[in-house]
Amino acid sequence: MKIRKIEKEMLEGKHGYPRQWAMQQQLQVGQFFSADCFVEVTQAHIMCDTESLGLAGIEHLERLASYSEEERSVGIPTITDPRGMDLMNYRRLNQSEDFAERERRATAALEAMGIMMTDTCINYQTISPPVLGEHVAFGDTGVVIYSNSVFGARSNFEGGPAALAAALTGRVPSYGYHVDSNRQATQRFTLNFDPKTLTDWGAFGAIVGEFTGDYWEVPIIEGLGDSPTSDQLKHFGAALASHGSVALFHLDDITPEALDFMAVAADLDGQEPISITRDQIRSMYAKADGSIDVDVVVFAAPQLSLFEIQEIARQLDGKQINKRTDLLIATSPEIKSACDRFGITARIEDSGAILLSGVCFYQMYARELSEANSWKTLVSNSAKLVNIISGYGYEPKFATTEQCVEAAITGRL
Repeated sequence: MKIRKIEKEMLEGKHGYPRQWAMQQQLQVGQFFSADCFVEVTQAHIMCDTESLGLAGIEHLERLASYSEEERSVGIPTITDPRGMDLMNYRRLNQSEDFAERERRATAALEAMGIMMTDTCINYQTISPPVLGEHVAFGDTGVVIYSNSVFGARSNFEGGPAALAAALTGRVPSYGYHVDSNRQATQRFTLNFDPKTLTDWGAFGAIVGEFTGDYWEVPIIEGLGDSPTSDQLKHFGAALASHGSVALFHLDDITPEALDFMAVAADLDGQEPISITRDQIRSMYAKADGSIDVDVVVFAAPQLSLFEIQEIARQLDGKQINKRTDLLIATSPEIKSACDRFGITARIEDSGAILLSGVCFYQMYARELSEANSWKTLVSNSAKLVNIISGYGYEPKFATTEQCVEAAITGRL
């Protein structure tokens, strides 16, 4: 790899141990992926929930944070993904004090490094969305695929340590989706109906993801009518990344790099596209003979926008959650503050539901939550969450927003 003067100085420890550690890791990653140089990035987004970190990860952060302010401080704007606990609500969910203390320790270390605790996986809707061609270092898969595809920014999936290294050095190895040639479409899909609901879009993403199933595949979707909304694209991208490991998609004549089909899909010209039908989408939805008792209904993964929460509040107005069923809604601290200000939080919690700030369900020690609250059957409108959560011992059911609210009220799906 070509190493510039400042990068060589960091490798030699002239800018302190934290940056030396970061450059050493990034050099190995770059060599593994045959990168020829580093590329500068403008912002970083770190996945660092304490379940993933574990005690060893927390102690590593604390070691880095123990250096002088000049040595430990990040070099570019850096924010965080959802945490493992909402410290204002964790006791209501029977989460342990031991896990809460881990959160406090990790937060203190991150803040000491100059990292802003935004605790969100929808920073593209709430903080500072990147722009076309901007190189960034983002961690959460939903954040990466949305930023790459909808904005035309450039990021690989950066795991927690890699994103922290990027934050400290202001650069990443130039490989993957930082490189023009890797952003070309590799598979064609066409849609034969017009998806309307968020769950339709999530199911659509899941199906395309199961066809692709490879980080290096880049699907291009044809046949869409009107441009999707931000929330529809959010659910589509999150499901596509979860079910297929995909980091970039193109929507023909809609997303910025696909306004000219031949610019991103010239190699696919003449290839027959894979057709996605309404029946395939509907096959994703929960089916049962009779009704199912529901333990918990979860709106999360990704965190909800203000518009999504407003709609759920409307559906809950004047109603009560069933006594044997819990309803959890996860959003970012910024949107939670707006909900407080607009009276939406009060409307939701009057029903018995809980509006959580700065967390996402599968990052909240989900197995321990299940055991502490006797939760087994989980209903969600998130195709991403339904794909992930069975690994934590749940029996998930995929349903529309309206069906989820009704299940919370009646206790049955």
